[in-house]
Amino acid sequence: QVQLVESGGGLVQAGGSLRLSCAASGSIFRVNAMGWYRQAPGKQRELVAMSRGGSTNYASTVKGRFTISRDDAKNMVYLQMNSLKPEDTAVYYCNMALKRTYYGMEADYWGQGTQVTVSS
Repeated sequence: QVQLVESGGGLVQAGGSLRLSCAASGSIFRVNAMGWYRQAPGKQRELVAMSRGGSTNYASTVKGRFTISRDDAKNMVYLQMNSLKPEDTAVYYCNMALKRTYYGMEADYWGQGTQVTVSS
């Protein structure tokens, strides 16, 4: 019954900014990790940014331009994207690794994705 919903995607000119949001709802005990992935046409899904255990990691292509942040009290994760480039165009997916109960196992959940298009 856990559901993730992304928002904030859209069309933006090169050099512009977008802020993506992802909200998780349903029965959640603890979210252990939050991250963002993206998939461009004809390419495999790739990691963009991940937050786990107080640490973060980014794809080399977005370091210095993108920032991931989280609000654990609200079960939300954000991706601030600055200095956008046409090669950032992709469907962006929210991902969370969470436990629904104390005794339950950690499992991954995915949002449906939001389109980000950067024009040149």
